[in-house]
Amino acid sequence: MADDAKGPERVTFSRGYGVCIMGIDGTWRRDCLLNAISDNDAILTVEGSIQGLNLKEFFLLLSSTGLAYRRCELVRVNGTEIDVQFLKGKNKKKRAGAASPQDTMMA
Repeated sequence: MADDAKGPERVTFSRGYGVCIMGIDGTWRRDCLLNAISDNDAILTVEGSIQGLNLKEFFLLLSSTGLAYRRCELVRVNGTEIDVQFLKGKNKKKRAGAASPQDTMMA
């Protein structure tokens, strides 16, 4: 099989890297260990219970100051280990001079 067909390269941490997950609204936060990460996803070990938390969309805080983060959604739970997928930004800037769908309908 060609090298081009491989998925994104994943970096695995033997001892884990200390990170946090936090709710989008900031109402909850859990300490975690980052076990592996790639451009699209990550594997985390959560400290404490995740029961009752809204894991549809949350932040993965990669620094203690919160300046490095990724928006995530839950993919799989296996005991204390969770797989998350990174969400891409929805707000893309329009090109200069591009008509919006509403403008097109009115023309």
